[in-house]
Amino acid sequence: QVQLVESGGGLVQPGGSLRLSCVASGFSLTHYVVGWFRQGPGNQRERISCISGYDGSTRYVDSVKGRFIISRDNAENTVYLQMNSLKPEDTAVYYCATHPHECYSGDYEYTAADFRSWGQGVQVTVSS
Repeated sequence: QVQLVESGGGLVQPGGSLRLSCVASGFSLTHYVVGWFRQGPGNQRERISCISGYDGSTRYVDSVKGRFIISRDNAENTVYLQMNSLKPEDTAVYYCATHPHECYSGDYEYTAADFRSWGQGVQVTVSS
């Protein structure tokens, strides 16, 4: 069974760090594009980062650029999201998902509607 499982969420104070993991089972993530998304209360699911399955290139939304780092460990079949300098506005449920092609096509950044094989999500709460 193809499955993604996120872990590593929790409660952290502003300025703190967390590392999320997205582990695949039932298939190899090696050549898949993987995106990290988040959805806060009342908000649409937003793609915040993406990593290519071909050249490892990465993309970030402006609100997390310079604070979050996406990486992959193909031997562990895992994609990580290192989140630093966390802010209360980062509070959300975080998801990972795969795309069969790339993070973008021309000027179009693939969105949640374009991704497949979603994990169940993990809660991240940033609060003092």
